[in-house]
Amino acid sequence: MPEKRVEDDHITISTEIPTLGEAKIPSPLAVCRFESDDQGVSFYLDNELREDIPADKPIPLCFEKAGPRESVYFDTPKTKCAIVTCGGLCPGINEVIRSIVMAAHHNYHVSGVLGIRYGLEGFIPKYGHEVVELTPEKIAHIHLLGGTILGSSRGPQPTDEIVDALERLNISCLFMIGGDGTMKAASAIVEEVTKRGLKISVIGIPKTIDNDIDFIPQTFGFETAVDKATEAIQCAHTEAEGTMNGIGLVKLMGRESGFIAAHASLSLKEVNFVLIPEKEFALHGEDGLLEHLEKRLLSRRHAVIVVAEGAGQHLLSETNLTDASGNKVLGDIMSFLKDEIRTYMNERDIPFSLKLIDPSYIIRSVPANANDRVYCGFLGQNAVHAAMAGKTAMVVSKLMDRYLHLPLRLVTRKRRRLNTRSDYWRAVMESTGQLAYIDFTKNYCD
Repeated sequence: MPEKRVEDDHITISTEIPTLGEAKIPSPLAVCRFESDDQGVSFYLDNELREDIPADKPIPLCFEKAGPRESVYFDTPKTKCAIVTCGGLCPGINEVIRSIVMAAHHNYHVSGVLGIRYGLEGFIPKYGHEVVELTPEKIAHIHLLGGTILGSSRGPQPTDEIVDALERLNISCLFMIGGDGTMKAASAIVEEVTKRGLKISVIGIPKTIDNDIDFIPQTFGFETAVDKATEAIQCAHTEAEGTMNGIGLVKLMGRESGFIAAHASLSLKEVNFVLIPEKEFALHGEDGLLEHLEKRLLSRRHAVIVVAEGAGQHLLSETNLTDASGNKVLGDIMSFLKDEIRTYMNERDIPFSLKLIDPSYIIRSVPANANDRVYCGFLGQNAVHAAMAGKTAMVVSKLMDRYLHLPLRLVTRKRRRLNTRSDYWRAVMESTGQLAYIDFTKNYCD
């Protein structure tokens, strides 16, 4: 079995999961197949998942398998849990909440589950947000709703005040649903909890519609987002075909990672150009987007362009601004492309019709589809199993159809980005037809 700690070519990867102490209490689960910490899941990390891994040197790793343990750490009927949702909306958040509450109440008979309102603000007294009691009756139908019934917020909050609130509320298990920033906040909370000598389990459920959390091939809600994105692309294609030299320009989410744009383009073969943050592109010249768009219109009389929101930032002026989460405020690539396309076509007396479609908030706010609901259900259940066993500083995720425990330190190292030298990206290029003129080695940031 591969080791749980690997050091190779200055890459150090540890998959060990911290625990609060020895689990000594027999599990209250009556009929169950228990998992063991000693029986890990072998996995080879290659450069399809991480670009810094050499193609000929995949790294063998061993992860703890998720699932119920034969012994638990907490005396579950005396255990109180809390759930907080942070960051932007994503399909499936309510399903994860529902799954956690159902598993905690029905499987482990916990004393209560509290919902923290409006993200990490809910822990801070000055905001005045009340906590809510989450019972099976209250959350029975929330999986049919988009968004989060708890509300959310962005931005950091004082870690010491968060842990103060956990102590006041007598919380033993904290479930944090959020993206990269939330997982970093979870790490800080674990540090403060450890410093105080408290026995509080902190479990993360990774949430990002951009699919950009490191080591996690697919986050919940991504499949639903791609489904809705393809609907927008189909509308753009219909609009483009409906007039001579019609151009459908679709903006999709993806600040630093273009997974939604790429996957939706693969799903619907109507996309002719897909632009992502990981791949710079030229606007003018023989390799430029505009010249190839002109050729496309002359030959086929319509075109569809899909652009991730973080694409083309090398062509725009720096805003020098950050949002509440500390992310750089992006330049408006949609407006920039609109103006550049109009100028280019008008200078050449080429008649055209340009339609702009931005479905971002619709995609974020819809309920999860059937597959994402199943995924969310497993994530919530396995998060509860991990917490009751005394696991902490970890997230639950799925790798190669296996649900696993991943340490927080592993998923917060950096954002996951699409590998533009991968077979996956080549398939996207072949699907759109860009492969004929895209130079994979060229850097257009001049």
